[in-house]
Amino acid sequence: MSDKIQHECGVALIRLLKPLDFYKQKYGSSRYGLHKMYQLMDKMINRGQDGAGIATVKLNTEAGTNYIDRLRSIEPKATQDIFSQVNDLYINAKLKNPEKYNDIEWQKKNIPFMGELIMGHLRYGTFGGNTIHSCHPFRRQNNWKARNLLVAGNFNLTNVDELLGHLIELGQHPTERADTITVMEKIGHFLDKENDRLFKIYKEKGLTNFEISKEIQKNIDVVNILVESSKRWDGGYVMAGMMGHGDAFVLRDPNGIRPAYVYQDDEVLVVASERPVIQTVFNVSIENVKELKPGHAIIAKMNGDISEQEIITPLERKACSFERIYFSRGNDADIYKERQLLGRYLVPQVLNAINYDLENTVFSYIPNTAEVAFGGLVEGVDDYVNKLKATEILKLGENITEPTLSKILNNHPRIHKVILKDAKQRTFITDDESRDSLVNLVYDITYETVRKNIDTLVVLDDSIVRGTTLKQSILKILDRLNPKKIIIISSAPQIRYPDCYGIDMAVLGKFVAFDAAIKLIKETNKENILNSLYIKAKEELLKPKEEQVNVVQEIYRTFTNEEISAKIAELLKPSDLKAELQIIYQTIEGLHQSCPMNLGDWYFTGNYPTPGGIKVSNKAFVNYMEGKNQGCKNGILLPSINLKL
Repeated sequence: MSDKIQHECGVALIRLLKPLDFYKQKYGSSRYGLHKMYQLMDKMINRGQDGAGIATVKLNTEAGTNYIDRLRSIEPKATQDIFSQVNDLYINAKLKNPEKYNDIEWQKKNIPFMGELIMGHLRYGTFGGNTIHSCHPFRRQNNWKARNLLVAGNFNLTNVDELLGHLIELGQHPTERADTITVMEKIGHFLDKENDRLFKIYKEKGLTNFEISKEIQKNIDVVNILVESSKRWDGGYVMAGMMGHGDAFVLRDPNGIRPAYVYQDDEVLVVASERPVIQTVFNVSIENVKELKPGHAIIAKMNGDISEQEIITPLERKACSFERIYFSRGNDADIYKERQLLGRYLVPQVLNAINYDLENTVFSYIPNTAEVAFGGLVEGVDDYVNKLKATEILKLGENITEPTLSKILNNHPRIHKVILKDAKQRTFITDDESRDSLVNLVYDITYETVRKNIDTLVVLDDSIVRGTTLKQSILKILDRLNPKKIIIISSAPQIRYPDCYGIDMAVLGKFVAFDAAIKLIKETNKENILNSLYIKAKEELLKPKEEQVNVVQEIYRTFTNEEISAKIAELLKPSDLKAELQIIYQTIEGLHQSCPMNLGDWYFTGNYPTPGGIKVSNKAFVNYMEGKNQGCKNGILLPSINLKL
């Protein structure tokens, strides 16, 4: 994607199922779990570059010894920073206690992060700025093991105000509105209730307080805690948690909006936001890595028992398609196929746009995430060309000659790596004017790949959100090649609606598709539509979120997709662009055919999987009409400061 859009985060959980000395004997290090966590997080760096955090829980520790460790960082290379600090702890321990260092029990007792339970988290900056206090995992401390809680997740809830109110009803006094804190306190409340319930049972049986604590740790009902905690959650989430006594869980939302994958053998349980990172780090086949079912939780008890339990009744699967198009690693087998198909389904539109003139057309793409879709596009064009070749050969019949045959067979689509991304460039300059000039240097071109004033240049991008980089940089440098026409293709449909489940796309006015629709409304003297929809949106917001309809959808019904695409091309065309410009988008049908198991398409259709999403869309439109340069998170008006949802 040429525009920089950020995903909220990635999460990983490891539960070692053998004693630490087992990993020392088999793999040469008692830090096997930490090494694997580092590798998982390093492979998922695409999911968070603003901060990272890890936490560990040591099982079966003696009273008076530490059993929970946590470290977070917002350094430029946060993951490396964290594990460098952890490594220093081991180096120092070895230097100070060389005679004891090889004793695994001594290591566990005396060196931090020697836990059997390990949680890792990567994040992009969310509302509230990028501070160490915003980094997961979050910790709820208590002097009783079974009341300690650590939470980290890949999520965004749309109804934090509602959840906050419920905490207040329960008698709590929350000090923050952040959804992570709210979730942790909600789970913590029911964890406390479960502790109280079990305490009462065992007290009535005449057990001592020491004995009761041991029994509570063995018998905590994690399923019931999660069932009660999640009853009012509205949003997309993968929630990971660890309790001080050694129970752990990962819970996925009932629509399966955010991804989670699980691997287990007799040595380890692993949960992570992406499947290929598990495959690579643990060297296992795709068949052995399972998707965590929507509405289900994987639960690891302190005794090592592992189970997958239904927590929330699964709803219609709406796994985020934008994950597949852009955010997820492209080396996942299914995602790779889906991106290829996204390219293939664009072929009819592209051929029509170039009037089937392949001789005078150059195909290319904007690096790097569009590369796989581009491969699918080229394969589709190749199929068309091969059919033409077959037809021409058959027409020749007995009159075929070697020169003629050679000419036919050498007919191929013209493919060039026209656009280059300079990885050395960094937009570190803070003032807008200087940043605008710098962005022109982020991309470069391969000169003399296009015949001046003859060739049409077809360039694939994976998606177009704001179109800022296209207008300010890419189109201008492509024009230096002097093509007759430039066609920009998006492998994703028009992005029209705000996200509220963890992606930095909240402000309607920043979407070029929305801007185009508004321009068309004004040009056709239909502003009365906007005013009536504004009134309607305000009325909808007075209703319970479950009863609201998405008013923004009506804006787009006034025009065809082609009319909006044409207006987008007009808006994004630099004033000094010499070449003709056309923009083509993926169809909704093509998206669904490419990603048949991942139908979370609210960015493109406005069909949100939860009621909170509709509320966010209506609120975003009201904000736009009232001239508020604000996003909408959780139904709360947010100031326009470093807004990353």
